[in-house]
Amino acid sequence: MQGSTIRTALVTGGMGGLGQAIARTLHAAGHRVLVTCTATDDDVLGWLAAQAAAGFDFAAYEVDVGDFASCQTMAQRIEADRHQVDILVNNAGITRDATFRKLSWEDWDAVLRVNLDSMFNVTKVFIDGMTTRGWGRVINISSVNGSKGQFGQTNYSASKAGVQGFTRALAQEVARKGVTVNAVSPGYVGTQLVMDMPEDIRARIVAEIPLGRLGRPEEIAALVGFIASEPAGYMTGSNVAMNGGQHMS
Repeated sequence: MQGSTIRTALVTGGMGGLGQAIARTLHAAGHRVLVTCTATDDDVLGWLAAQAAAGFDFAAYEVDVGDFASCQTMAQRIEADRHQVDILVNNAGITRDATFRKLSWEDWDAVLRVNLDSMFNVTKVFIDGMTTRGWGRVINISSVNGSKGQFGQTNYSASKAGVQGFTRALAQEVARKGVTVNAVSPGYVGTQLVMDMPEDIRARIVAEIPLGRLGRPEEIAALVGFIASEPAGYMTGSNVAMNGGQHMS
């Protein structure tokens, strides 16, 4: 990390496969790293201990990113712990796949709340601090399916397309305050969620990827790490695809 400035990063969904890789990359760059967890996450203390044993000192904050009041409470707790969030990675996301004919309102609402409402809820409670201090990075995790759509994912594709629109609009509002806002759109990555798919479905997905393999969480995390860095200061309003060539634009 250039210079002596120590930044604090918050990674939502930081205990997941991609979130953990992002948190580790930012920690390795010299940042303090906070992650979010949910009330249903198993053994948060055990996960933190395992990360510490591997050399990664994280702090975890419980939150429902789909609920604005919960995000306000989280922000208050982070401030009480004398942290200021300089780098925000909006990574939390869920899927509830079904064809539109079979998709329930509950599964539509759950995905839009966690994947898209969270953009407002989490960013809202930290963006003023960034603009006041004159420096900040907001990095939103979208998806290849937010760009191209996907059968059985009207809810997920809509939410991730919304992330891209949110990114471009907010980038214009805060650019002159020293804050950049960018999105990353990964393709299929070898996280537990993807590896738990039936093997035949996973094989069909890989067959559609020109590079012939799934992405690695560390590859996506490296891109996020660059966007969070000082040398990326001229980059804002971008949606960066990293999908093995599955969707080119």
